[in-house]
Amino acid sequence: MGKVERIVFLSLILDLFAFTIPLPLFPRIIEWYTVREISDTNGLLSRTLRFVSAVRGVFYKPLQNSQRWDVVFLGGLMGSAFSTLQFLVSPHIGSLSDKYGRRNVLLISMLGNILSALVWIQSTTFASYMLSRVIGGLSEGNVQLATAILSDVSTPRNRSKALAHVGIAFAICFCIGPPIGAYFASRPVPLSGALQMELNVYAVPALLTLVLLVAETLFLAVALPETRNTRPDKHDDDDALEVHVNEKSKAASAIRSVKERAELLRVLRKLHLLFLGIFSGVEFTLTFLTFDLFDWNNTQNGALIGSIGIISALLQGGYVRRAISKVGEGKMAQRGVSSCALGLVLLAALPRFVSTQPKIAVGLLRAAAVCLAFTSATVVSSLTAHASLQCDEGFDKDTGKPAAEHPELAKGKALGEFRSSGQLGRAIGPLLACASYWTFGPSITYAVSAIAMLTLSASMKTVAVLPEKSS
Repeated sequence: MGKVERIVFLSLILDLFAFTIPLPLFPRIIEWYTVREISDTNGLLSRTLRFVSAVRGVFYKPLQNSQRWDVVFLGGLMGSAFSTLQFLVSPHIGSLSDKYGRRNVLLISMLGNILSALVWIQSTTFASYMLSRVIGGLSEGNVQLATAILSDVSTPRNRSKALAHVGIAFAICFCIGPPIGAYFASRPVPLSGALQMELNVYAVPALLTLVLLVAETLFLAVALPETRNTRPDKHDDDDALEVHVNEKSKAASAIRSVKERAELLRVLRKLHLLFLGIFSGVEFTLTFLTFDLFDWNNTQNGALIGSIGIISALLQGGYVRRAISKVGEGKMAQRGVSSCALGLVLLAALPRFVSTQPKIAVGLLRAAAVCLAFTSATVVSSLTAHASLQCDEGFDKDTGKPAAEHPELAKGKALGEFRSSGQLGRAIGPLLACASYWTFGPSITYAVSAIAMLTLSASMKTVAVLPEKSS
């Protein structure tokens, strides 16, 4: 792992640790605001909950705990709102990094994240808490800029291995962030009395998030160099992959190559959108399933999600990084989509055994979790690596300077648009999955999702091409 790769990996650990801390707190935060603002019928929370209840009532009328379902669904809406903001802002963050540099834009986005945490600490109303989420959604650019930075400093030969660090960081932080957030959520704020000011009920997790973000910002300001337009250090076996284009004899083929890569980027954005649209719905409704059929508590759900993260991290580090150069990014992503389809088939069959053979039902759930862990370890990181490879224009062999970028292939912009498509899927997927779950039940929801994943896997033949062997 090179110096810049280590810096980016450590910064991602800090950033994603901060990002995952509040994830298990959403329902409890909403319940706290509900108690505080229940008498204010014209407040933002009351109006939002009435809207959620009306929408939920169209699809599903629970016999009990209807308010609890509404709180859970509102938590999903908050996640969708964050993803929607990311969908809107990601391309612009990428374009700005192409113009002003990755490091500068990343540091500015970190200031926005810090402001979001500060607002959260003092948010004693639902409206102020949502303001912190909006600020965070508009300023979060760390993951896509980390991807662009790793693409800047890696060669096509080692690109997938470098970008696997993003997936490993995600898996590690999703294992440790939510449990730590839940632990500190039960701790009071020691300074609230001394400061004589009221703070958010979960100000301790918010303070921890703030400390992590400040530490990350200082670390990046000191350690991270600018990587835009820098030539990556080549390994001994990279020469076979470097393409030297003769301007006179190969101009036409170069134009075709740009068009082909631009078209492939559009295909990859579409796949990213469709995959995350389905997969994020599965992720969100999985806790509905365990609550509905097994009556699992937060600890049991946390153990399930944590086990998926651990398996995903092990697969990322032990399998994906080693195999992807032989298998190819597209093929690896296709395998992950197929694994998700298998997991969905198992989830669709699960409800049949809950009453009669509960041990089999739990076994099916665990097997499905392993399939989903393989999916988490492979699809997004492989598609991202595949997309980044289409953005390399190469370097002039005489001057050593970067070749002129085609507007559609500018790395920051292209990767920002790629991330934007995925965030749109994350915004829409949970809402559609919830509506289907409440209307048709888990078996039909997961069976339809499995068919959609199988169809998506079959459509990936054009991108699932094995890499050519270098001589």
